[in-house]
Formats: sequence, structure tokens, C-alpha cells
Amino acid sequence: MRIARFSHSGDVAFGVVEGPGEDPADLVVAVAAGHPFAPLQLTGESLPLSAVKLLAPVLPSKVVCIGKNYADHAAEMGGAPPEQPVVFLKPSTSVVGPGDAIALPRNSSRVDHEAELGIVIGRLCREVPKERAHDVILGYTCGNDVTARDHQKQDGQWTRGKGHDTFCPLGPWVETELPRDVAVRCLVDGEVRQDGRTSDLIHDVPAIIEWVTAFMTLLPGDVILTGTPAGVGPLLAGESVSVVIEGLGTLTNPVVAR
Repeated sequence: MRIARFSHSGDVAFGVVEGPGEDPADLVVAVAAGHPFAPLQLTGESLPLSAVKLLAPVLPSKVVCIGKNYADHAAEMGGAPPEQPVVFLKPSTSVVGPGDAIALPRNSSRVDHEAELGIVIGRLCREVPKERAHDVILGYTCGNDVTARDHQKQDGQWTRGKGHDTFCPLGPWVETELPRDVAVRCLVDGEVRQDGRTSDLIHDVPAIIEWVTAFMTLLPGDVILTGTPAGVGPLLAGESVSVVIEGLGTLTNPVVAR
């Protein structure tokens, strides 16, 4: 099931995206009466997907990120893969949706794309064993952990480099079912920059949830970004960047100068 958050005629609602593929011309949104963190009830109204604006699929209280979770990306960053998950946070104010612009900071000379699979949490949880991890997952979404690489290196920690406004595009929707092994790609103006698979994650989804919830309570709608494969690179104003996850969808954002 594909659960979207959208705006139409000034109203914001959730709905279920129905139809084959991703072409908006072939898809409709069955409007929901409430939010997806309770049993989803539909109103009976349907709208063409082309007639609505897709928004960030959730409004997380926090975005929890796992760093260097692909061995090839750890190598390109000049280090060995960490034995334990490296965790950092992106603020909720960094979140934008499909089609929203990624704004390059005036005082940064290097902003990179990082395509990632996002886990969307479906219920309040703490201390979740990996055997029960899927019980707390609403679904999955595409994420772009946009990073001001020069700020990250200057500061010696990652809050500023990762936390700028617009630096966490999410979307286009939440897919509730996803195979364990899917391709994660990043394209810039149609050129493939990153091409990995979730089977290459050092710490898989259940292990990540067990690790994070051992010290942090997660709330419904919180997002965990699971790490990025090799091939991270710079974004320039005027470009278009897409995160494409097999079986899930495509998240595309334009890049502009702030």
C-alpha cells in the first residue's frame, strides 16, 4: 500500500495511491478520513494524482540517520566501516517534500546528495528487539540526506552540515511493503551517480531499530535514514536530483541557490 500526504484546494490530507506504476496520469488518490497511525479509513472520494500536490509523506518529530552504513561509502569517505551504527539527527525543519527546492547555503561551497532508504515509524516505541522491529514500522520512503560537506568537515561534527533547511527531502509516499533487497539509486539531471542495494547495508533494518530504540523513544511519523551507498557528489544550482528506490518510487527535487 502506498500512503501519501497531499494538499488539494487548500486542504491537507492523507490518502492511498492506487493504480500501476508511477505515472500520475495512471494513478488516483483514495482520500483517507484521518491519519495512517490508526486503522486507515477511506472517505470514498478519489482524486487524480495529477490534481494534487504531494507533500512530505510524514512530519517527523526527528529524523534519525545512520552514517557510513555501506562499506563502499565508508571507503570513499576515507575510513573503515564502523563496528556499531553511527547515529546523528536532522531537525524536522530540514524536511521538504517531492518537487520542493533544495536551497544551497550561501556560505557553503560543496553540497552533496546522499540517496537513502527511509524507515517510517508507525507507533510510539522504545527498546524494540530486532525480532519485533517490523511491528513498529509503518513503511518506507525515499530520502535524500543532503549534506554541506565543507561545513561537516569544518565543524568536526555533523549538525550544521546535515541540518540546513531543505536538506531532508522525503517522498513521494510511504510504501508499507518492500522486499528486503532493493536498489537505491541517485540520478542528477538523469545521470546515475549512486547505485547500491539494501542487501549491502552493514546494519540492516531490524538491527538499526533495535540500536536506536535502545536509547531513544521513537514517535509515530519519525523517520530513520539507513545510510547511503558510494557515489555521493556535489549538487549545483539549476540541477534536478532524484532518489529512486526499486519497488517504492522516485523522489525528485530541483536545486536552487539560496
